[in-house]
Amino acid sequence: MQKTMNAVVYYAPNDVRIEQVPIPDCGDGEIRVKVDACAVCGSDLKAYRFGNPRIKPPLVIGHEFTGIVETIGKHVDGFLLGDRVVMAVAVSCGACYYCRQGWPNLCAESAVMGFGYPGGMAKYVTIPAKAVRNGHVVKVPQSIAPEYAALAESVGCVVNAMENCQVRENDTVVVIGAGTMGMINACAAREFGAKKVILVNRSETRLQRAKLFGFDLLVHSDTQDVAPTILELTGGVGADVVIATAPAADTQELALELVRKRGTVCLYASLAVGQHILSLDSRKIHYGEVRVVGTSDCTARQVEKAVSLLVDRKIPAEKLVTNILPLDQVLRAFELMQRGEALRVVLKP
Repeated sequence: MQKTMNAVVYYAPNDVRIEQVPIPDCGDGEIRVKVDACAVCGSDLKAYRFGNPRIKPPLVIGHEFTGIVETIGKHVDGFLLGDRVVMAVAVSCGACYYCRQGWPNLCAESAVMGFGYPGGMAKYVTIPAKAVRNGHVVKVPQSIAPEYAALAESVGCVVNAMENCQVRENDTVVVIGAGTMGMINACAAREFGAKKVILVNRSETRLQRAKLFGFDLLVHSDTQDVAPTILELTGGVGADVVIATAPAADTQELALELVRKRGTVCLYASLAVGQHILSLDSRKIHYGEVRVVGTSDCTARQVEKAVSLLVDRKIPAEKLVTNILPLDQVLRAFELMQRGEALRVVLKP
C-alpha cells in the first residue's frame, strides 16, 4: 500500500493547497475509509473565504464524504470490509449532558470531521474511535451512487431542521435561498407534509432551476417586494414556518417579516464570525409568540433517515449534484459555488 495520498489541506483563509500527506493510520477502535466521493459544502466555502475558528491548520478538510471500509481496527464490531459508509460528522463524547439527552450534535466536546479531525477531501480518512464507539458511522446501500451518497450528511442536517421546526401536514413553508441547502430544505418540507412551499431568492437562474424540482411558488427578491408577496400567497396570514438558508444577516432578518403569529423561524445557515449580529424586531417575537430556532449538524439517526430519503429519491440527488470534479480541482469547485453556477459540487479522489 502507498504511504502518501493527495489531500486538500487548509492553511488560512484563501489558502487551500493540494498536498501529498501521509495516509492516516488505523488504530484500535477506528475505521479507515477509502473515500469515493466528498461533496463541497457551503461551510467549506465559507471557511475558505473567511476562516473558521474550529480549524487548527494545517488540516485536511471535507466532511460530506462517503467511501468503502478499507481497514478495521481492533475492538470494532458491526462493520465488514467493503461496507459503504457515511457519517454524522459532529463527533460526540457520549458522556456530557447533551449526549445523555440524546443531542450528540450539541455535545460540549464536539469536534467535526474536516474542522477538528482530518476530513474526507483525500483518498483515505480515518474515523476516530470515539465516533465509531458512539454510533456516528452509518451504512449505505451499495445501490446508491457515491456522488449521491455523499449528500447524506447535508440531508441529515435538513432532517434536523425539519424536526426542530416541527413542519407538519398542510403547513405553508417559506424557504429563503434556492441554493443547495435551500432546495434540500424545500424538498424535505414537501416530504414532511407541507402543503405549500414558497422559495425566495434574488437569482433568476436559481429560481428557474427550482422549477426542475417541481416548485412553482417563486419570489424574486430583487424584483418583488417579498413581505407583501408572501402575505398575498398566504391569505394575509404569513407562513407557518420560514427557513433562512442563505448565510446573510439580512436574510435572517427578513425571515421574521414573513412568519405568521405563533409561527416558527429557523436560522438554518450559520453566519461568518464578525457578520453574525442581527437586528430583530423583538416586539414581533414577543407579541406574535414567534418561535426562533437554530439547527446545527445532525445525529446518526437523522443521517439514517437521510439515507432513506436519498435511496427512495424523495430528495432528488441527481438534480442537486451539478458538477463532479477531480480532487485537485477544489478551487474550481469553490469558484463555481461562489458564482452561483453550481448547486452541489462533488470531488472524487
